[in-house]
Amino acid sequence: MRLTSKGRYAVRAMLDLTFHSSGNPVRLQEISTRQQISLHYLEQLFRKLRTGRVVKSVRGPGGGYVLARSMDEITIKDVLECVGENINPAKDILGNPSSGVEVKATTEGQAAQKVDTTEFNLTRNFFQNLGILMQEYLSTTTLGDLQRKSRESGMGAQGTENRDAGETHSASSMNSDSVIRPNLGEINQ
Repeated sequence: MRLTSKGRYAVRAMLDLTFHSSGNPVRLQEISTRQQISLHYLEQLFRKLRTGRVVKSVRGPGGGYVLARSMDEITIKDVLECVGENINPAKDILGNPSSGVEVKATTEGQAAQKVDTTEFNLTRNFFQNLGILMQEYLSTTTLGDLQRKSRESGMGAQGTENRDAGETHSASSMNSDSVIRPNLGEINQ
């Protein structure tokens, strides 16, 4: 799993839309200015978000984008999947030998063997469990959850207004604890 800037920018842009929409369309130029994300890049992301039925476009004067569903019905997982992010850390664990390693073919000339060691199985199970936790976390966290949590913690849309006015908040000045949920807990393997 590798969460790229595409996924991070998509979530930021969707949160911006959630904060600034109030039921009215928001222009991508406004999101681009507030979030300092290239307009061209936002156009590509919103094309995918529209195809994934997360946003709707409104044409004409005063047009832009609005959420296609309630902010409490759009999960972070929905947003990441729309833009094509791989959110499964175990997706590529197939058991194929590493390149450059000679593996004897099985009897009767069949395909090469798969790795089937205790270490491989433990590693695969660990990353599958991690994937389950991540999927659950992403599919149960909505844009509405993040908006409400930002209001509770005082980090809401005024944070972008303050930044526009010249004030900046360093990442270290914000609480390093999760603003979304308490600790996730443990999972048995």
